[in-house]
Amino acid sequence: SLSCNEKSRGNSYRAVNNYQSDFAALPAGEYLVMVTASELKCAKTGNGTYMNFTNQVLEGPYKGRLVFDRATVTSNNDTAQEIGRRAISAICHAVGKPSANESSELHNTPYIIRLTVKNDDKYGESNEVKGYKSIKSDRPVTTSRPVSTQAPATAQPQQQAEQPNQLAMQPIPPVVAATGAKPAWMRG
Repeated sequence: SLSCNEKSRGNSYRAVNNYQSDFAALPAGEYLVMVTASELKCAKTGNGTYMNFTNQVLEGPYKGRLVFDRATVTSNNDTAQEIGRRAISAICHAVGKPSANESSELHNTPYIIRLTVKNDDKYGESNEVKGYKSIKSDRPVTTSRPVSTQAPATAQPQQQAEQPNQLAMQPIPPVVAATGAKPAWMRG
């Protein structure tokens, strides 16, 4: 075997023309996934925390690919914190564990995510998770973002289902809403 410190012994390599990196953005759409890892991390600013989720695609041509998602847990920005906590709540509901106390309880249970593709001038195309849905549900994919429930006057019924502003928002679990009780991993 060749270590990184050894000099090449005349071996030559040729790049494959149709090579696609495992880090290339997946096409926008819905994917069956499961959380395989989660970690609570400190924000780079030092003023908050976020939950980093690693999801693995379970079927189709992208089976085995990883999709990363993060959700703000604590922040000086109340809006960012609310959006992040709604995302975590939506994941909890999508995997059928709305009263999970640890993020590890969300692991290894299939659910559906809706991905979009965003373009960054510095990093190129990347995916962003925009919604979550239980595999047992026929409801639309839920979103963690506050959305309008009014349909555009000119939209066709099939197009309306594809519009992000047509999605129902996943509620905060009743125990959290009524008592303010939060799982340990969501407390600031």
